[in-house]
Order: sequence, then structure tokens, then C-alpha cells
Amino acid sequence: MNDVPGRQIVEVFGEVTGLTVRARNIGVQFGAGLKSIFGGELQGLTQQLQESRDEAKQRLIEQAQALGADAVIAMRFDTSEVAQNFQEVVAYGTAVKLG
Repeated sequence: MNDVPGRQIVEVFGEVTGLTVRARNIGVQFGAGLKSIFGGELQGLTQQLQESRDEAKQRLIEQAQALGADAVIAMRFDTSEVAQNFQEVVAYGTAVKLG
């Protein structure tokens, strides 16, 4: 969201981010390779991505709290592949103080 319903933004601290880069598990990679042949959800990769998102979001929250923020608005995730078997997940948004 770009605002907090019923609350007023009284101070903007600026952009905050949470970043994690993880290596892909070789066992998960192997299982994903088999699934690509037979089809279906890649549960191991899904779990790894969820853990990465959770870690990035927690780091974003910690950075916002360190600034004295009450909330983060306009929060988004972005992912990319770094090198061949490394995945980057970043959570970012704007840290604000609510009145």
C-alpha cells in the first residue's frame, strides 16, 4: 500500500531495503530437473524462495525500525539470478513515521 488507512504520515525517512543472496541447494536443483520433465510444482525451490523472501523482509523491517519508522509503505520484492546458482531477493520500500 502507498498509505496506511486511518493514519497520517508525519515523517518520511526514505528508502529501506533488505537483501539476501543464497546458493541453490544441489539436491533441490536435481529434483527440479526431474520435475521439469514430468511437470508439477517445484516444492523445494518454492520453499527456498519463500525463506529468502522472509529473510529479506525481516532485514527491511530491522532497517526501518533502526531509523525509528512505524511502517514501510509501497513495499515490493525483486529477485534476480546472480552468477549461475545464486539467487538474490531484495525487499524495498519507504520507511515512514505515522501520526
